[in-house]
Amino acid sequence: MKKFILQIALLFFAITAFSQSTQRVVSLAASLTKSLYHLGADDLVVGHTNYCNIAKDDGKEVVASAIQVNIEKVIALNPDLVLIHTMTKPKTIELLKKAGLKVEIFNTPKDFDEVCEQFLEIGKLVNKYDKAEQIVIDVTKQVDEIKKEFSKQKEQKVFFQLGTKPIFSVLDNTYMADFIRFINGENIAKGLKAGTVTREFVLKANPDVIAIVNMGMLSDEEIQIWNSYPDLSAVKKQNIFFVESDMASTPTPIDFLNTMIVLQK
Repeated sequence: MKKFILQIALLFFAITAFSQSTQRVVSLAASLTKSLYHLGADDLVVGHTNYCNIAKDDGKEVVASAIQVNIEKVIALNPDLVLIHTMTKPKTIELLKKAGLKVEIFNTPKDFDEVCEQFLEIGKLVNKYDKAEQIVIDVTKQVDEIKKEFSKQKEQKVFFQLGTKPIFSVLDNTYMADFIRFINGENIAKGLKAGTVTREFVLKANPDVIAIVNMGMLSDEEIQIWNSYPDLSAVKKQNIFFVESDMASTPTPIDFLNTMIVLQK
């Protein structure tokens, strides 16, 4: 009798484990979709946004734009997991939960450590934790090596530009600020509460490095504008360059490392 009860218990736990196994995922943020692809869990993705570039050629269902989620489409896909960023409207999140969907919400990470923590959490949710852990170990090792090389160099003032009209800068307490900190740089926007800055502010700060997040033709114009100031330290040192938006603006360990490699060059 005891043996029979044990067998029933084992069967129950097996069924429960299977039912909890993630099979169908809808991702409503580009960084979350990219994380799934980096983990080799792209086969689980059944829906994504129209700005999830990594999934555009896979024939997956587009269920959201940058600002609007088609809730009916999401529900119709019958996902057992919906990954959402905190920028998604609270009403949308509430409706998805009311529909009985499992919703996991991720905020914008404040630093590199949190980027890795979120990646591990996503790995756990899609049964890819071991792979996520190995990626984090490998990436952290390479990032530490780059940090070590930069620590031997003189500190430089850095302007990390995110927009043009108006001009935006990376702020403290964001994961992108770690790009600057890890290359032994001083953020010229250090201490600011808002990211909008003027061109005069940048010129007065006189950065040694200007990294521009690529915005297409606007980025080319920005290079020309900055180069029109011959006394600017970054111009003298020829330290004005692009960083791809899809890489620098995507908080995954692999994209963070790839951005660091660009800054290293």
